[in-house]
Amino acid sequence: MRKNRALISGFLFIMMFVLLGLNYIWEASYLWLSFGLVIVAIILFLVRFETKKVEPRELVLLAVLAAIAAVGRIPFASLPSVQPTTFVIIMSGYVFGAESGFVIGAVAALASNMIMGQGPWTPWQMVSWGLVGLTAGLLRNTAFMKRRWGQILFGVIWGYLFGWIMNLWGFIALIQSSGAQSWKAFVVYMAGSAIFDTFHAISNVFFLVVFGGIWVKILSRFKRKYGLLE
Repeated sequence: MRKNRALISGFLFIMMFVLLGLNYIWEASYLWLSFGLVIVAIILFLVRFETKKVEPRELVLLAVLAAIAAVGRIPFASLPSVQPTTFVIIMSGYVFGAESGFVIGAVAALASNMIMGQGPWTPWQMVSWGLVGLTAGLLRNTAFMKRRWGQILFGVIWGYLFGWIMNLWGFIALIQSSGAQSWKAFVVYMAGSAIFDTFHAISNVFFLVVFGGIWVKILSRFKRKYGLLE
């Protein structure tokens, strides 16, 4: 059973990157591809609970957390790369697990862009934030993530990784429009986003230091009291 689940999960991840590839071929269909990514994320979540009946209140909890992560971007829209979205996704994945974190990250990106603006970058943001929640869940039982400094370092790392993943989309789009393909152009493009990636990392550290402890307590209390996403 566990082997079959691993095979299905691997196939779903391959499908996720296939959809990202199609985003370049059918750039005008990015919104449909985004919904496809959400469907893949939900199926991945359901595969995790194939031996357990998923209760509606568990899906409601995921939707609420995704909504909080999405709405969190709006008040900080005027501050480039500064937002609590990544923090909420990290905390969700840390408490509720990798699959839940991935779903919350992917849905939060799609939902927030309904207000912030949709575009070919949306599927990449969905995958990037989904991977934030996924890795937070995969590492949650390690000594590294159980320590506050580990969580802070994790937030710093993803502040930069998120930007680097999005830079891949931006540079490929630049190649398509201008034909720039040199390593020098790539390094310059990556360096141009360094300050924004730093802002993202700093904001992650701020939210983790100030609100990390209370969020873990609140979410863990919900999890224990109602037996959610065990």
